[in-house]
Amino acid sequence: MRKLLVLLAVLSLGLLGFAQQSRLDVVKQRGKLICGVNGGAPGFGFINEKTGSYEGFDVDFCKAVAAALFNDPNKVEYVALTAKVRFNAIQTGKVDVVFRNTTVTTSRDGSVGVDFLPVNFYDGQGVMVRKDLGVKSVFDLKGATVCTNQGTTTEKNWTDVDRAHHLGTKLITFEDFSRSFDGLLSGRCDAITTDKSGLVGWKAKAPNPDDLVILPETLSKEPLAGFTFQNDSKWRDALTWIVYATFQAEEFGITQANLSNMLKSTNPGIRRFLGVEGTLGEGLGLPNDFVARVIKHVGNYGEIYNRHLGPDSPFFIPRAGSLNAPYSQGGLIYSPPFR
Repeated sequence: MRKLLVLLAVLSLGLLGFAQQSRLDVVKQRGKLICGVNGGAPGFGFINEKTGSYEGFDVDFCKAVAAALFNDPNKVEYVALTAKVRFNAIQTGKVDVVFRNTTVTTSRDGSVGVDFLPVNFYDGQGVMVRKDLGVKSVFDLKGATVCTNQGTTTEKNWTDVDRAHHLGTKLITFEDFSRSFDGLLSGRCDAITTDKSGLVGWKAKAPNPDDLVILPETLSKEPLAGFTFQNDSKWRDALTWIVYATFQAEEFGITQANLSNMLKSTNPGIRRFLGVEGTLGEGLGLPNDFVARVIKHVGNYGEIYNRHLGPDSPFFIPRAGSLNAPYSQGGLIYSPPFR
C-alpha cells in the first residue's frame, strides 16, 4: 500500500508539472507552430490555387508568431478549421493558436474555454444579394431565404434582426460558407449574410461580381481576434505582444524596407522596441529581437493589411476612415507602450 501511495504521488506530481507547462515551451521544443486558420475565406485565410500554400491576412499573423519564435515564418503547420470546430481545436490541443476571423463575445470569453488576443480587425455583419433580386435594403427581405454558416455570431445576429423587424425569413445554415455562396449564385438563397469583409472577398471571387450587391446596412459589431488556451498566461502574453508589435511598428514607421536603417536608430524607444537594447523579449519568453524578426519576415500591420486587403489586392477593403486605421488617424489600431 505504501509503495502504491508513493507511486500515485509521483504520478500526480508528474501530471501537475505537465499541466503547468506552457504551450510556449511546447511550441519551442517542437520547433514549429501549429496554427488554426480558415481555409476558405478570401483575403483572410485561403489556399492559393496556383501555389497550393495558405495566404491571407490571418495567415500572416501565424507567420508573425513563427518569425518571432524561430526567425522563420515558414515554420508553421496550418490546420483548416470550420467555424463549428475552431474552439474544440484549441480545447483539445489540436492547434496552438487560432487566427480565423472570430468575433470576441462575452459568452465565448466566459464559457467556451479560450482566451482572446488583441482585436486585429474590426468588422460588422452585412448581407449580399443578387442584383436581379431588386432589393435596396436588408429590410426589403421579408419572406426571403437567407443562408449563412453554422456555429457563428452571424447566425444568431440574423435571428435577432429577423425577430426585431418581423421579416419572416427562412434561415439555412451550412458548415462551410462556400455552400452559402454557391446557394446565392444558384438561386437557392435569396441572400447570404456574414462579416462585410467576407462578403467583399466572396463577391470578388464570383464569375460576374457586378451581378452581386452588398446591402448598405451594418447589422452588428464584429471585433475579430485570434485566440488560444484559457489560463496559459505565458503563451497568451507572448502572442499578445507579437500582435501588438505589428501595430507599434506601423506607428513608429518601421517597415520591411527600412528595418536595417531603423536598427541603427538613436531613438531609445525604437532601440528598445527592436531589441537593440533592453530585455523586453526575455520577460515574455521570447528572443529580445522578436519584434525585428516579425518586421523582417512579415512587416508591420499596415503592410499586412495592404498585402491582402489593400487597393492592389483582389479583396480591397478601404482602411482610411475605418476602425482599422491607426488610432492617430481616427481608428482603433493601438498598441500599449513597449517599455
